[in-house]
This record gives sequence, structure tokens and C-alpha cells, in this order.
Amino acid sequence: MEEQNQLKPNTQPQPEQPEPEQPSKPRGRLSRFLVHVIATLIVLAAALCLVAAVAFRDSLNLDSAKRWFTYRSLLRGDNGRAESFVYDGDLTDTFAVLDGDLLTCSRNAISLYSGSGTQYINESVSMENPVVNTNGSLAVVYDAGGSSLYVLGQRTLVWSTDELESILSARLNKNGQLTVVTQSSGYRGTVSVYDAAYSPVMRIDLSSAFVMDAALSDDGHTLAILTVGQTNGSFATSLELYDMSYSSGQYTSDFTCQLGSSVVLETRHTASSVWALGDRGLTVTGHDGRSSGVSWADKHLRRYTLGGDGFAAVLLGKYRAGSQAELWVVDESGQRKTLDLNEQVLSISAAGRYLAVLTGDRLDIYTDELELYDTLEGTQSARVVLLMADGSAILISADTAGFYIP
Repeated sequence: MEEQNQLKPNTQPQPEQPEPEQPSKPRGRLSRFLVHVIATLIVLAAALCLVAAVAFRDSLNLDSAKRWFTYRSLLRGDNGRAESFVYDGDLTDTFAVLDGDLLTCSRNAISLYSGSGTQYINESVSMENPVVNTNGSLAVVYDAGGSSLYVLGQRTLVWSTDELESILSARLNKNGQLTVVTQSSGYRGTVSVYDAAYSPVMRIDLSSAFVMDAALSDDGHTLAILTVGQTNGSFATSLELYDMSYSSGQYTSDFTCQLGSSVVLETRHTASSVWALGDRGLTVTGHDGRSSGVSWADKHLRRYTLGGDGFAAVLLGKYRAGSQAELWVVDESGQRKTLDLNEQVLSISAAGRYLAVLTGDRLDIYTDELELYDTLEGTQSARVVLLMADGSAILISADTAGFYIP
């Protein structure tokens, strides 16, 4: 039987041939153009912001933004002045800024006003010599030589006492701790420190020299006491520093620094140093006992302030009276910047990095570099200026007060 070979068809599936890829469509010219335009605009915007920041660094700063948010609801004119309001008192009162409000203290009343003139505090008091000291958010008001003391904050009376003996000074640090100097029988001065709840935590009685002033550092770790006595038969001022960490109750000074024969008029105690401004000069003493400063013993001290951050400002004249004067700004190392003035200065005030100078018809606000920051014309009725840390000011006349926002 003859074999017959038959060819069978291949039944296995053949691999599929891939379809030829379609060439991708190029990005449209319009899309590339838009991307280029957007990138160019971003670069231009960044460059303009940089130029504006440099050209207007004194007006377009963080303080300007703070002023806008703080006083956005306060109606004011094109020149930045808000409408004046009548306060209960006169120019013989003691004035201060308390957390952006105006604090006024007379012999019979303590009052607090907002920028629009709303009165939040009207406390009846009886004081012969009212004195005010603030830490920004709190204020202590006391009767120098008397027994009354009041602490205010959050637009209310926080604490008060009328049981102190002959108050010589009272100061608040940044933490709200209170230091009070009083006269007491058998001693030449007593310094008491209170915590933020106004409970006594420390007391030092001194009998070797008369206590002029005392202040607790802003961090609460060091107490500074200023005393006056005699050295080799001459009047002398001394600064004593105490470490608050001791708990035995027996306090002895860690350092005693001689400040010369200057009469200290104002004191400020930061976290690291004590500023003592006197009739003859300024001394800044660190907690390590090292001192620096500047002297103006050959000039007459007319006005002064320690309210600025990191600087003191003084108005000095060759004579006690007259329009010619020098404005000095002195930093912590004793370096100074000066500005000659040829007009009568009615008031100066410092806060933050700013310094305000009020003359008979104008308010000038400078930076701590004595560069002119802002000017307000037409202030003839104003006699006192109070500055705030953001550069805003309060102008006070005989019976009215008004806020000015640069």
C-alpha cells in the first residue's frame, strides 16, 4: 500500500504584528508661549518686590503691617491722625502707653482710653505723687512717698494694695514680676520682689546705704539694687547685683559696681544688663560686672528716655534753656549717634526701634539710627508725645489726646 504524504496547514496562531507607532504631536506654540510669559512675569514680580523692599524698607516693614491690623477700625484723616478725644485730666497728669492704650494718672483718678476715646478704666484714687512704670502689657501706678500701689492690665485693675510703707519705686519686668522699694523703720531701704501673682518671694533690708531704686531682670534671674552713700567723703552711687536662685533667705550681692557721683534718674534692667541713666551720663552694666557708658558731664541734660529697645536717647544743651540742643542716641556699648537741633523740643519718647521728637509745630519720628522715618506737620496744640513700638504715637494737649499712625 503506497503511503501518501499529505501536507497539513500550520494551525498555530501567528504573533500579531505591532501597529506602527504614530509620531507624538509636538507641543503647541501657544503652550510654549504661555509658559514663557508666566515664567517671565514671576521673575519680574520677584525683582519688583526686591526693589520695593530696598527703596521703601522704612515704610513697607513689619511695623507697617502691624499698624494696619491694629488700627484698621480707627477712623483717621489722610495725614494719619485720628480724631482727638477729651481725656479726664490735664498736662500735670502722668501719662503712659499701656498695651496700645493711653493711661493717664492724676492725684484722684487712673484712667485708660482706647485710640477712639473709649474709657475702659476710671479708678478713683488718692495719691500725692503718682508715678507710672510699664512693661508693655502691664502697668504699675504708685504714690511716691505714700502707701498706695495699683497694677493694671487687660484693660482692668489687676491688683492693688495700700499697706506699703513710703514707696520709693516700683517696677515690672517683662514676666510681670514686681519689685518695690520702700522705707522701713531701722533700715535705709527695703527691696521686696513679688511673683506674677503678686505674692512676696524675696525681701532684702539694707542698712549700709540708702536705696534709690531696684529692678528685676526681664528673665527674673537677677536683681539690681541702686544705692547712694559716701566714698572717701564724696557722694557715690553703687549698683549691687543679686542672684535670685539662692533660696536660703540670706541674700548677698554677687557684684558691686561703682557708678561715680552721678544721680541716677532712670533705670532699666534687661535680661542681660542694667541701664542706669543719670544727670552726668549713662552706664550699662552686664551681669558679669563689666560696664560701659558715655558721659555728658559738660552739658545740661534736658530730656531723656530709656524706652527704646537697645538704646537710650537724651537731649543735651550747652545751656539749661534755649533752642539749640543735641539729640544723642546711645547703644549698649556706649557708641553714640548725634543730631543737632535748632528748635524748642517739648517732648521726646522712644519705643521699639523708634524715637519721637515733638517741637512747637511738628512731630518727627526717627529710627534708632537717627534716620528720619516720618514727619507730621501742624501739631501746635500738642505738648506731650508717647511712642509705641510699632512707630505709632499719641499726641497729648491740655485737654485732648489723639493717635497718629504713620
